[in-house]
Amino acid sequence: ISYINVSELYINLRYAPNETFYQGKHTRVTFPNKFPIIQLKIAGGSRSINNDYDYLRLQFNISRRYYVSIFGYTDVSFEAGKIFGQVPYPLLFEHRANQTYSYQKNSYNLMNFLEFVSDRYVSLNVDHSFNGFIFNKIPLIKKLKLRELVTCKVLYGKLYNSNNPDYESELFLLPSDSAGVPLTYTLENKPYIEGSLGLSNIFRILRVDFIKRFTYLDNPNVADFGIRVQL
Repeated sequence: ISYINVSELYINLRYAPNETFYQGKHTRVTFPNKFPIIQLKIAGGSRSINNDYDYLRLQFNISRRYYVSIFGYTDVSFEAGKIFGQVPYPLLFEHRANQTYSYQKNSYNLMNFLEFVSDRYVSLNVDHSFNGFIFNKIPLIKKLKLRELVTCKVLYGKLYNSNNPDYESELFLLPSDSAGVPLTYTLENKPYIEGSLGLSNIFRILRVDFIKRFTYLDNPNVADFGIRVQL
């Protein structure tokens, strides 16, 4: 099969009470407050609108910043998704990976592209900034105004047999390399987990994270440790 036809109807609902933001020419930066941001994404395809498959895809996300007095603040994001209907792997949830050296807050920074797919999943991302609580107590380092960060990201998903090519011969096989070694996996056995220790406000503009991957270390071409930088 050289191609598939995909025509979707898509809607994104977002609720962010009392939101404030900085609007630039090309980007908009939101300033977190004590209120949660809630998003619901709905996408569907049907053979009646020139789609090769009938399905409905739902994604829900809620995120909020919690201020922890003198200990800084914590950004928490919970997300869940589910697909109704039978689809091949290009239409499954391809979990957000990052193979660049730039740190991406909402991606899994030691996950390879298309390494994991699911038709239902839950995830939890926790990013805590001590906001100088530790380094401000060290006289020489205090002058640098560095900020300490701790991050944990957990992802768990599953794949129905109806969407798994091991059980359905009409579905596309999951990608593999030229030697037949699988490159794409499910998350049936255990969650994907990574964590990091970071420093921000370096020269007032840089954030550097030292990241550790804790699970699925036997997958090909993966690293259990990495360094990522963000402006």
